[in-house]
Amino acid sequence: MISLFNGTKAEVRTPEIEFQSLKTDIHRELVESLDLAAVGVAASDWLRREVRELSEESIARRKIQDPLLRERLLVDLEAEVFGLGPLEPLANDPTISDILVNNAREVYIERRGRLELTHIIFADDAHLLRIIQRVVARVGRRIDEVSPMVDARLPDGSRVNAVVPPLALDGPKLSIRRFGREFLSVDNLLRNSSLSPAMAQFLTAAVQARISFLVSGGTGAGKTTMLNALSTAIPHDERIITIEDSAELILQSRHIVRMETRPANSEGQGGVTQRDLVRNSLRMRPDRILVGEVRGGEALDMLQAMNTGHEGSLTTIHANDTRDALARLEMMVAMTGLELPIRVVREYIGAGIKLVVHLSRLKGGVRRVTRVSEIVSAANGEYVLEDIFGFKQQGLDERGVARGEFYATGYQPRCLDRFADAGVTLDTDIFQP
Repeated sequence: MISLFNGTKAEVRTPEIEFQSLKTDIHRELVESLDLAAVGVAASDWLRREVRELSEESIARRKIQDPLLRERLLVDLEAEVFGLGPLEPLANDPTISDILVNNAREVYIERRGRLELTHIIFADDAHLLRIIQRVVARVGRRIDEVSPMVDARLPDGSRVNAVVPPLALDGPKLSIRRFGREFLSVDNLLRNSSLSPAMAQFLTAAVQARISFLVSGGTGAGKTTMLNALSTAIPHDERIITIEDSAELILQSRHIVRMETRPANSEGQGGVTQRDLVRNSLRMRPDRILVGEVRGGEALDMLQAMNTGHEGSLTTIHANDTRDALARLEMMVAMTGLELPIRVVREYIGAGIKLVVHLSRLKGGVRRVTRVSEIVSAANGEYVLEDIFGFKQQGLDERGVARGEFYATGYQPRCLDRFADAGVTLDTDIFQP
């Protein structure tokens, strides 16, 4: 139970700490009474019944009479053994996108784009560490003082990151990034006002016409969601290969080959990078390659694919603006170790990528496509970038949520010639300001 003061500090009431400590004591008895080595691998009905019976016996020995307290202990103990302990209710809430554990007494969530402090607490750091170790053990990883940091994907697609002492000060840290199980289409994004109808028409047509483009934005801006939504415009007779660090893409196409990187083991062996996968994908007869997010040297291999018959390939990148996205791409090409002249790099980027779509997460948690730009050319080592659409923020509404309007600049993109060649028709009135 938590009460807030000035929206920044919290005081944990003693009864909740006592409850978590009691539950931890009973859980310790369960561990000593039952072989739980198989828990998390095969939580059979028999094992669940056995855990419940042992829990009831332990509760009865403590002469706990309150029926509500008894029932809460039974439910929480099952979550403690088979689930995420105190975090289990949060993991079952579909409206929560992030679970952020700062320490045993401070758990935040992100819901609809806003951070909220919860009433969830752990008994102590040891309790939190035990939950973290169980989470990472399920995906075949370990975390301790020797390996104090883990980044992994859970079976349901959620991404988990954990850091423990000595790297983490003030106790273990856990972040769980959850991804919606419901596929969001372009129509969903329109209903959420994430982009304008004109933007939706143009970008959908660009995908159909095999225009390669880059989706940029900050963390949580909706880059992957946008990539998922636009992928519905890819014809079903095309073979798509997706490459990701942690699989997040939920494509609706029929012919998809999904690949995911693999971190090195504790001996530093066996790692497979995105660059390895991009190179290998070129031998797998792809029509399009979708890289979940470029972060390093794979950027050059991705550009090579876009320039050698794999038009219409898409990827995302962390950036603050469309021009910043191109600058970051240049930096990633430099990470390959090839000392290419900047003029050559820019011409290569300009030849491979035609559009840059930038998304932003604005005040109040709303996501908007704030700019759609065309790379007209990169002649003489300088980009010629023209904005096609944009979003202008106009303050906040009464709820503190950013408001504004989409606009067209009046510029008619040169890539429309490619639309005609691909048999894609588009009403050019959408470019009128």
